[in-house]
Amino acid sequence: MMNPRIPAMTLACCALAVSLGAVADDDFYGTVESRPADGSVGEWVIGGRTFAATAATKIDTDDGPLDVGACASVDKEGERVEEIESEPAGKCP
Repeated sequence: MMNPRIPAMTLACCALAVSLGAVADDDFYGTVESRPADGSVGEWVIGGRTFAATAATKIDTDDGPLDVGACASVDKEGERVEEIESEPAGKCP
């Protein structure tokens, strides 16, 4: 006989996994308001939020340069900025 709590526990675990996955894959989109003067390491202000890029942060300019006024996405893992990427203008609010 199956334990009646197992389906409920399975559902709860699946819901948690889906919600955590959604957060992990959720990039922040915004317009570059300021960026480090010398290169890419340092403080970036994108969409009103400040992000600290390190030497390990990937800078992806496939959709154009990441100049002030450009649309960008920021991918974070916890507090670490993994990637700052140029995006088509239509992706920014």
